Amino acid sequence: MIHPSYVELMKVVNHDVAIGEEPVVNSRYSIVIAAAKRARQIIGGAEPMLPNSHGKKPLSIAVEELYVGDVKILSEDEE
Repeated sequence: MIHPSYVELMKVVNHDVAIGEEPVVNSRYSIVIAAAKRARQIIGGAEPMLPNSHGKKPLSIAVEELYVGDVKILSEDEE
């Protein structure tokens, strides 16, 4: 079982969205793309934002960063 699940990640990413607004992430695909982009940044030399990330794989770090809120997915309006 993957932890956190897609559903949990979507709740965390969309927690700031007001009622009636379009959620930032509305599919599993969006979460996967965001995590993959962040993992590629880490592979490319970006410093992980988690203090105890030594020895973890880049994708695991990226997913955890999304879950704890260190990395934010921007909507098209915020870019």
